[in-house]
Amino acid sequence: MNEIFTHRLEEWYARHGRQLPWRQTCDPYCIWLSEVILQQTQVAQGIDYYNRFISRFPDVQRLAAASEDEVMLLWQGLGYYSRARNLHAAAQQIAQVGVFPSDYDSIRLLKGVGDYTAAAIASIAFGLPYAVLDGNVYRVLSRYFGIQTPIDTPAGRKAFRLLADEMLDRRRPALYNQAIMDFGAMLCTPRQPHCQDCPLSESCQALAEGMVDRLPRKSRRPKVTDRYFTYLYICSSDGRLLIQRRGPGDIWQGLYQLPLIETPLPLRPQEVAARFPDCEVELLVGDITHQLTHQLLHAQCFAIRFPSYAETMPDGMWIPLQNLQDYAMPQLLVRIIRKISR
Repeated sequence: MNEIFTHRLEEWYARHGRQLPWRQTCDPYCIWLSEVILQQTQVAQGIDYYNRFISRFPDVQRLAAASEDEVMLLWQGLGYYSRARNLHAAAQQIAQVGVFPSDYDSIRLLKGVGDYTAAAIASIAFGLPYAVLDGNVYRVLSRYFGIQTPIDTPAGRKAFRLLADEMLDRRRPALYNQAIMDFGAMLCTPRQPHCQDCPLSESCQALAEGMVDRLPRKSRRPKVTDRYFTYLYICSSDGRLLIQRRGPGDIWQGLYQLPLIETPLPLRPQEVAARFPDCEVELLVGDITHQLTHQLLHAQCFAIRFPSYAETMPDGMWIPLQNLQDYAMPQLLVRIIRKISR
């Protein structure tokens, strides 16, 4: 069964695999960059960001030498910004050594590199026999073998890790890993998989048992937390805008934002006005929502016009309005500022 599975996957990939820019090279820097970008990003969007990064930072040394602000600004809009910080930190690790690590264990020690990314780099860049295990691989293996063990449990992770390693084509690990990832992304999709076109359909356990839409299984659904943000749009008389930098320990660490008030429930306009009694207060943007993995953000934005001097003025830095695009901000705030600018 292993040989049939592997052969048909690789045969399908030879005909239908995606032509992607990082597949035209064995440069570990390019492969690493693409894998970090694609961790939480669709390929169509990821290609544009990959090309921008390669154009701006064509090698790991130049990425390492960049400022964090440069990296974050180029990453703006991709979300999960810890990926960008880890990418930058890992580039500095590599630059200190002088060469990209070429064995799995050393790759795994890079900041932000987990088992999946290390296996992808090791197999694709260096031809080492390490099986990748991501959402696409979980889906293909669970359906083909009819495995109902939840993938988010220790037992499930261990079982799938052993199975992925067993199915790996050790002679051509790069080919196999890319084949199974593309197969899951293009054919064995989460919803409405193309079973009628699947070269593995005759031996797929989930299809035979009518369980395709129920696999892979998870043991629990993550709880979604609601958060309520009130942003303050504060301009000076000479056309400068007040912004702040977000600190550690929360979403969007290191990004810039307008001054923010977070409350357990949304603030009403009169409540905002009561916080700034000597100021003019105007609602610029009403309730706008932004979905994160485990959080639903509800945001609004008020213009606050302070007197020439006010002790209640929030802390921050004043920047010319025309330079706002030089500061990396969360996509939620980018949307709000676009609405204000219309």
